[in-house]
Amino acid sequence: MFKNVKFLSFIAMLALVLLLAACGSGDEEDAGSDDNGGGEEASGTELGETDLTVPYVAWAGALARTPLLKQVLEEVGYNVEDTQVEAGAMWSSVASGDAAFMTASWLPATHQSYWEQYEDDVEVIGEFVAEAPLALTVPAYMEDVNSIEDLKDNEELGESVDWTITGIDSGAGIMQNTETAMEEYELDNWELMTSSEAAMLSELQSSIANEEPIIVPLWEPHWAFAEMDLKMLDDPKEVYGGDGDRIEAVANKDFKEDSPAAYEVIQRFTEDYDGEIENELLVNINGGASEEEAASQFLEENPDLLEKWTEGLGE
Repeated sequence: MFKNVKFLSFIAMLALVLLLAACGSGDEEDAGSDDNGGGEEASGTELGETDLTVPYVAWAGALARTPLLKQVLEEVGYNVEDTQVEAGAMWSSVASGDAAFMTASWLPATHQSYWEQYEDDVEVIGEFVAEAPLALTVPAYMEDVNSIEDLKDNEELGESVDWTITGIDSGAGIMQNTETAMEEYELDNWELMTSSEAAMLSELQSSIANEEPIIVPLWEPHWAFAEMDLKMLDDPKEVYGGDGDRIEAVANKDFKEDSPAAYEVIQRFTEDYDGEIENELLVNINGGASEEEAASQFLEENPDLLEKWTEGLGE
């Protein structure tokens, strides 16, 4: 009898061992399944192509956000070459795949012509600033000038500025808008002078220092509005897009597949980035910091954002 009990106990123990082994095997299969599922998810965050070319225009906002995004991408493991170009080359290089993405798309108004030309080859992947107004802008002390309509046949003002609107680089969308505005508002006596943003701002600062009149195309966010007392002229025809354009990240349509982690970084980055962050960077840069120094300082002061933008991605 005792032997039978021992035998039955042995059989029960053996059955329990086999049952636990089977459960363990099932857990391993489940874990393997999770790993595969996780692998698919992880494949969406792998680096992929690590050499990225990012074209940018020498406009204040692009000079602020491009180095910041570049440093975040490098933190993940990418090699980022940022290249200064004009607006047309920025759009064409992204559309052709020679560049991965850009940080200075202004839609729907300012870059409308570029979008219509390249929309089949690019996609919007994130928004930096929801509303970025653009307009002809004057110093606040020019009290008699409040609308673009006030420029038409204004002999006194025209002669005081040689009938000249001081512009930026010729490829900029805001310059195209200004040419359209001159037609729409019949500013037949006026000329739009091409220069660069830096040269325009220098002229603006000089004119304000001497309380002289000047008219420039300008936009927000921009450090100039923090440093100078300016006003945007009313645009009843909404040539410049009414409340303002969206500033967005636009990428080549193969970018997500080619560099999935970078795609994810940009989407996370643009969820948090806004005009307040951009103004902080712009004020720092205008205060003497280089664009790269301003970006590094921001990341040092906001480690939580850096972690949020990079967690689980790349290296």
